[in-house]
Amino acid sequence: MLAACFLPWVLLRPNRLAAGEFLRLAPAQVVLGIVLALALPALARWRPAWLPPLANAVFGLGLYWLGRSTADAAASAGDLARASASSGVWLWLVGAAVGLYGAGRVSALLGQPAALRLLWRWLWLPVAAFFLLGGQLSAWSVIHELSVQHSRFWQELGQHLKLVLGALALAVLIGAPLAVWASQRPRLAGVVLGLANGVQTIPSLALLGLLIAPLAALSSHFPALKSLGISGIGTAPALTAMTLYALLPIVQNGVVALRGVNAGVLDAARGMGMTDTQRFWRVQLPLALPVWLSGLRQAAVLLVGVASVAQLIGAGGLGYFIFSGLQSGAGDLILLGAIPAALLAVGLDQVLRGLENWLGRTGESRP
Repeated sequence: MLAACFLPWVLLRPNRLAAGEFLRLAPAQVVLGIVLALALPALARWRPAWLPPLANAVFGLGLYWLGRSTADAAASAGDLARASASSGVWLWLVGAAVGLYGAGRVSALLGQPAALRLLWRWLWLPVAAFFLLGGQLSAWSVIHELSVQHSRFWQELGQHLKLVLGALALAVLIGAPLAVWASQRPRLAGVVLGLANGVQTIPSLALLGLLIAPLAALSSHFPALKSLGISGIGTAPALTAMTLYALLPIVQNGVVALRGVNAGVLDAARGMGMTDTQRFWRVQLPLALPVWLSGLRQAAVLLVGVASVAQLIGAGGLGYFIFSGLQSGAGDLILLGAIPAALLAVGLDQVLRGLENWLGRTGESRP
């Protein structure tokens, strides 16, 4: 954050592709930034209870400075001008994110109430929503690109979600029974995990390319498949590749989770007269589910990234903006695809992690 105070904050360009001029913070902002950057580690040591509110304030201040700086820069330029966030913005936000993480740990160590810990952990989200929805960041080049390509953005975001959730559902339908079967056969479990691990070693782009020829051949020999949308390019190879990628964490964590259930608990269930099926559904699966969900969470985060690459074979998704920006040298377009993809990955991770923790606490509270 100290470095961010002295680095360029905004890059003002006459249009999307032209070279531009770097703009820095005003002297008063630099002084305030230095004070806040030094205050965060000092508070963590001497006044830890003050750290959570200050860390959230620092994050919000970074967004405010970004909106103010881009608005001032764009006001003196033409309609085609782009005011992009420069290195100072990103370093400041990274520092603020580190402060937010530390604030969450401090809040837990201080034994603050759960509601207060939840507030300090997620206060940055409504703050960011306020700046985004309130128009304070409307001059930022990424938001400007969003306003220009509004309809296309929501279309590609919806396609991205369809790819991720569709592949995750298919991976669960295939991987869950496979994990149950492999957990009961130790010798074959190594073969199953080895095959799934082998798929993971293939680069995503290479796997997408390898699927083009066989799927194209299938669609040409079986017209019914082609009428269902299965072809060498598009959604079908993307879903196939993503499903294969998601199998390893789901199968591996499933095998580990099912084998890790205490044998004494299973023996007690057997002594109570439960059948094998009842023992699995009522005892083994509920106890194994938190660990198994960890694999599902890993698979979901992995699929968000792989879905971005699927644009190269015509499957759509947020990768459309990323690769369009790379082809034209427009960094704002790249961010328009990369930032939502990153936020989507973080959101899925947090939702599934919360479900995982809740199931873990529920399992521990059972008699």
